[in-house]
Amino acid sequence: QVRLAESGGGSVQAGGSLTLSCAISEFTAPPVYMGWFRQLPGKEREGVAGINNGGSTIYADSVKGRFTISRDSTEETLFLQMNSLKPEDSGTYYCAARYGFRPLARLLVSTEYQHWGQGTQVTVSS
Repeated sequence: QVRLAESGGGSVQAGGSLTLSCAISEFTAPPVYMGWFRQLPGKEREGVAGINNGGSTIYADSVKGRFTISRDSTEETLFLQMNSLKPEDSGTYYCAARYGFRPLARLLVSTEYQHWGQGTQVTVSS
């Protein structure tokens, strides 16, 4: 079973930065796709950023220019660098992984992923 564990969440003032990490373990091969999702209070889980094993990335419009997704292949860790945070970014952030190539996969769609972490809380205050 693939295990994903997020860390790095916390409280920050508006305009500040946080870096989320997702450690990947108990795997036999690197994930083909990985992504970050978030669930804001009272809203459905939404895709934030995605990355494939070739390094191509995609971002939700709401975070473009502020968030950066990356992978550390040496340590098998997924990162989300979040800058210029806004109160509306507050919520629970999840990392996700997919094994198995899917043509035309939509990296910001939760149903594309098979494995999920437990989430880490991000609170941005004004």
